[in-house]
Amino acid sequence: QLQASGGGLVQPGGSLRLSCVASGDSLEYHAIGWFRRAPGKEREGVSCTSAMDGELYYADSVQGRFTVSRDKANNAVYLEMHNLLPEDSAVYYCATRANRASRCKIKWSFEPDFANWGQGTLVTVSS
Repeated sequence: QLQASGGGLVQPGGSLRLSCVASGDSLEYHAIGWFRRAPGKEREGVSCTSAMDGELYYADSVQGRFTVSRDKANNAVYLEMHNLLPEDSAVYYCATRANRASRCKIKWSFEPDFANWGQGTLVTVSS
């Protein structure tokens, strides 16, 4: 079971760190995707990180502002978000790929590839 947390209200230009933790399974061997859904919009991919080699993909809209990292000791994956913009406001989700896949695909944001979705965490960027 996955759980995303760390959301909240932040001013434009601010930072947040979201956490994705798992119970009953190790995230170390899973590819992890981060997605978000803004009000009135489709859910979109934010990032995907492969297990082991740390291969990373980011959406163009967050490239250079968001960073994903893994914490093996705490069985967690973090999404660090900097220079936040109002358009980053959304519910953020983490997910693992189906069949316990360890690598992101080239088309990494294809949602049907992800089978285990955690409950999301709300990020609001507003002054």
